[in-house]
Amino acid sequence: MPITDTSLPRVLTIAALALASITLAGCSLLPGGGGGDTSPVTTETEEGDDVFSIEVGDCLNDADADEVVSRVPIVECTEPHDSEAFDTGNVPDGEFPGEDAITEAAEQLCGPSFISFVGLDYSESLYDYSFYFPTEESWASGDRAVLCVAFADDGAQITGSLKDINS
Repeated sequence: MPITDTSLPRVLTIAALALASITLAGCSLLPGGGGGDTSPVTTETEEGDDVFSIEVGDCLNDADADEVVSRVPIVECTEPHDSEAFDTGNVPDGEFPGEDAITEAAEQLCGPSFISFVGLDYSESLYDYSFYFPTEESWASGDRAVLCVAFADDGAQITGSLKDINS
């Protein structure tokens, strides 16, 4: 499952939610900035929690994860972490629509949700967002989920939640 973030300062490694199948090859990360390179890298990591177990409110240590991931560390939000899951939704069923269409759907979900979650638009905030979304391979296994995550623009770790941080 690829991910895109809305800024170019750092590439996040993010995971996607799925209908739960450990046979999925994983999720891939896309560099962000509101439409960065959308070609997934096919490296996988085996450390951490199953990416398909990430839920809204989970905090992740994912800055060092590979671009295609099947596992990412989920940590308590009271501990230093790289990102926080703040929303999720599904891409409509049907044939795989392509990464551009999925990225557009993820932007439509995560952009407005980021404002509600953090309290400011990402262009005014010290924080930004990215998202995990299905790869063509995970789509074939039933994955339709997009997972939005927020992170610090400067790549610094966060302690606590970004909910209503207003900065």
